[in-house]
Amino acid sequence: MSKKIDVSKFEKKMIIRNIKAADFDAIIEMQKLCFPNMEQWKRDHLQSHIDIFPEGQFCVEYDGEIIGSCSSLIINFDEYDDQHTWDEITDNGYITNHDYEGYNLYGIEVMVHPDYRRMKIGHRLYEARKDLARELNLKSIIIGGRIPNYFKHAKEMTPRRYVEQVTMHNIYDPVLTFQVMNGFTLKRINPNYLEDDRASLRYATLMEWNNIDYRPTVPKRQFKTSFPVRITTIQYAMKKISSFEDFAIQCEYYTDVAASYHSDFAVFPEIFTLQLLSFLPEKSPSLAIRRLTEFTEDYIELFTNLAVKYNVNIIGGSHFVEEEGEIFNIAYLFRRDGTIEKQYKLHITPNERKFWGISGGDNVNVFDTDCGKIAIQICYDIEFPELARIAVDQGANIIFTPFCTDDRQGYLRVRYCSQARAIENQVYTVLSGTVGNLTDVENMDIQYAQSGIFSPSDFTFARDGVVGECQANIETVVVGDVDLEILRRNRRAGSVNQLRDRRHDIYTINYKQK
Repeated sequence: MSKKIDVSKFEKKMIIRNIKAADFDAIIEMQKLCFPNMEQWKRDHLQSHIDIFPEGQFCVEYDGEIIGSCSSLIINFDEYDDQHTWDEITDNGYITNHDYEGYNLYGIEVMVHPDYRRMKIGHRLYEARKDLARELNLKSIIIGGRIPNYFKHAKEMTPRRYVEQVTMHNIYDPVLTFQVMNGFTLKRINPNYLEDDRASLRYATLMEWNNIDYRPTVPKRQFKTSFPVRITTIQYAMKKISSFEDFAIQCEYYTDVAASYHSDFAVFPEIFTLQLLSFLPEKSPSLAIRRLTEFTEDYIELFTNLAVKYNVNIIGGSHFVEEEGEIFNIAYLFRRDGTIEKQYKLHITPNERKFWGISGGDNVNVFDTDCGKIAIQICYDIEFPELARIAVDQGANIIFTPFCTDDRQGYLRVRYCSQARAIENQVYTVLSGTVGNLTDVENMDIQYAQSGIFSPSDFTFARDGVVGECQANIETVVVGDVDLEILRRNRRAGSVNQLRDRRHDIYTINYKQK
């Protein structure tokens, strides 16, 4: 009697999945084999791809070995010149111009290991892209395709004639023939597309695959002539109170004010919950902070209810929270749908460390809201330009900065840096600070603030880059509108373009996310 055959020893596992950081070295080595005379990916490129649009980066793993990969981003193709280059469409390979609200998936590279060709690896990668386009309800996939066999025919025919002959299957081109067979149609031919593509003589075919399942009525795909977002930033008075209920009344009053102006966001200052210490007897700063953390659940419940009741997203200032024996300075986002997010303060000031023993967080977060993506960077954090750049690269359009400063010099550090971040990153920034005095609370002696809303500095924005600002050192609010559509257009065609003009070839930010 013959033995039962163990089929598992014959199995070969082929997996199509999203690229991870552990794949970078294999992808770079594969690219050297696929495109030996062309500039290779750097790890910074690939890291940027998975940071910004991880679901658009695919690889094929065969028995544990990476044998194929492709990269892509989302754009509004109508915003780009018909004769664009690869560098323009990819921001020099870093895809920081990726737009989640775009209509088109743009493929920027496909490669298959030479030892594994004729196994339909490229076809599988193209199908993964098509599935993604359907899943994200994108109108089409667009690619700028090389024509690597053109150099063999350049003396006897124009690029147009060559493309026609390949399309009619009279000439074989490994890239164009493959794209035609996968359902892509020719839109035009772009000269000077890829600088180091000598085989194609720098020509590229602009090809498109149309998603027949595309649903143009989905609301987020509707064109906007403007996208106004109204913000109320609150210059909060730190005055003596006798109970948590007093604190809640003051917070509800300002939330009501923001709602009465139909605001999308109400912004409270950093550590304004220290007002609660004005009715607690503890005088030691470090022990008082431990007492303050006992109000965390009350604070979260209060602002969750206010956000829902008044239909406004609330940046709940910040509050000291105890987690596993450590005290953190945490800013909460209370969405008007009742959901909650939080951002830890990353950089702790000498004063916070000395008097209160505060620990720093580890991650830069970007949050989705019904008014687009936003980030929160608490006081001292806005003075570190890397954090804002990381947040904007992840899609943030507004950076909120709750702050607490005791004198004018400290305030101006926060303000000047906030305005610098707005210019550097073509982003809106918002400050909310505390005023008044808490004479009975140690280490909260005096307050200085002039809260405001700031924009990039260009013709389409507010004069001097100031959307609105409070008078210094009085209890008040300022209400201002920012327009995300104007911001988007400015990033594409402003007088200057700090985001697109970065020199990725000589510097980059390596964000070590935990």
